[in-house]
Amino acid sequence: MKILIVGAGNMGTTYAESFLLSHSITKDDLLILEKTTEKADLLRKKGYQYVISSPDERVSKVKLIILAVKPQDTSLLFENLKNYILPTQTILSIMAGVKIETLKKALGTTKVVRAMPNLPSQIGMGMTGFTADESVTREELFFVQNLLNTTGKSLYFSEEEKIDAVTAISGSGPAYVYYFMEAMIKKAQEMGFSHSEAELLVTQTFMGAVHLENRSNYSCEEWIKRVSSRGGTTEAALKVFSEESLGEKIGNGLTAAQKRAKELGE
Repeated sequence: MKILIVGAGNMGTTYAESFLLSHSITKDDLLILEKTTEKADLLRKKGYQYVISSPDERVSKVKLIILAVKPQDTSLLFENLKNYILPTQTILSIMAGVKIETLKKALGTTKVVRAMPNLPSQIGMGMTGFTADESVTREELFFVQNLLNTTGKSLYFSEEEKIDAVTAISGSGPAYVYYFMEAMIKKAQEMGFSHSEAELLVTQTFMGAVHLENRSNYSCEEWIKRVSSRGGTTEAALKVFSEESLGEKIGNGLTAAQKRAKELGE
């Protein structure tokens, strides 16, 4: 087997399904460690034949170990897992805030890659930032990046501290988008639209705007100018946003998220 996924939560199962759909691996190449009986049984029903509830000798035979568990669930797990980890194996962690050095000490190994994916990875539209210990070879990093790219797009950073910023921007980012969308949907309903009408108006507007920006060479600032006209409706809304310092407040929110990401790693 090539890959061990530790944890069959949302991201663990997303990775398993994405790797299979992209034909990066087969189910024969995949070992899954899941301690919850219900989740393990569900995986077996889906055709995943190699599912274990605790680490065993098979852990030593994989090429890559993916840690897709919550940081607070790792103390006992790592104590058991480290007994089977070999120095030649690569560790990929997607645990928020957990630093490479922490993982190296906890698992007794050096080949550690730290990544921060986001929720749209579940539909192949994700954004993942990642970094790695210097002991990870270029070939190993290439293998990891190819797997990450099955869930969307990825960016490598040589500076680990940037992963906290990635967490604040793209990791938490979908929630900011939903927050803004929800505010628009509520206001649309106040303006007399039904919930379904308001939702369609807002969601299609967001999707259209993002696709339009992606397919052009215009910056967001240039697109704002193209939508706006002097004395028009867009200008009236943007004026209020400016007066309320909305852009600055959004920036303050991102700073708070980055600060919290750093705190989680300490």
